[in-house]
Amino acid sequence: MPVVEVNGGNVVYEILGESGDLIVLTPGGRFSKDVPGLRPLAEALVGGGYRVLLWDRPNCGASDVQFYGQSESHMRAETLHGLLTVLGAGPCIIAGGSGGARDSMLTTMLYPELVTKLVVWNIVGGVYGMYQLGAFYVLPSIQAVRWSGIEGLLKVPEWRERIEQNPNNKQRILSLDADAFLKVMLRWLNAFVPKPGQTIPGVDDEMFDRIRVPTLIIRGGENDWDHPKRTSLEVSCLIKGSHLIDPPWPEDAWERAAEARAAGKVDHFNMFDTWVLAAPPILEFLER
Repeated sequence: MPVVEVNGGNVVYEILGESGDLIVLTPGGRFSKDVPGLRPLAEALVGGGYRVLLWDRPNCGASDVQFYGQSESHMRAETLHGLLTVLGAGPCIIAGGSGGARDSMLTTMLYPELVTKLVVWNIVGGVYGMYQLGAFYVLPSIQAVRWSGIEGLLKVPEWRERIEQNPNNKQRILSLDADAFLKVMLRWLNAFVPKPGQTIPGVDDEMFDRIRVPTLIIRGGENDWDHPKRTSLEVSCLIKGSHLIDPPWPEDAWERAAEARAAGKVDHFNMFDTWVLAAPPILEFLER
């Protein structure tokens, strides 16, 4: 896969399609561009006449691990800016779900010159959703370094996976300064502490005033604790002129996928399997 160096780290990416406007498509969590369910959506968008850029964000897939910035999403937004600048690919359409929605919104806020349209879904918010992310993505690394030093990170399953996909990450991790790393992790953790005036983690509501491009929001499911319906509605109020639609998948799609994953049935129903159903409303929005 092609690789671009951004801020001292290699970023792996690929572009699907031969012609048409470019869509940057970003998944959630620390999942790679090859997470099941993402490529079918990308291929459906390519079939609609667009090119699609898939990328492994820092700390995802085969890209290099990196640790800096106000939050991990701020770091990813800066990385995407660097990637698109090197490729000469902007301005373009930015789209993403779950954590990828937050990364996409931040990119649009911080680098509005890069974005022509914005599409987001499964937006994380609420007390449970924010604490869940902090506990899952940040606390294990803090605890590992506090108890075992930087070498302790090599025992964290997530970083073992990054090393398996990119062996250079082992030395990148071991070369980290423990105190500096912990300061970054505490800053990233603080982004997930719910605060007045922050509808999405680590982003002041006033930042939404910077989003002035046509925006499509696919709201969260009725009982989705991780991506609350309420958060989608609040974001739609914060982005002036945005278009909010009901999810094209079942209201309980995320919960059923989480249950299947917890039961070890990852081949039966993956977290992003239903995302391909968003292709028709996305294409309709983009053609307006």
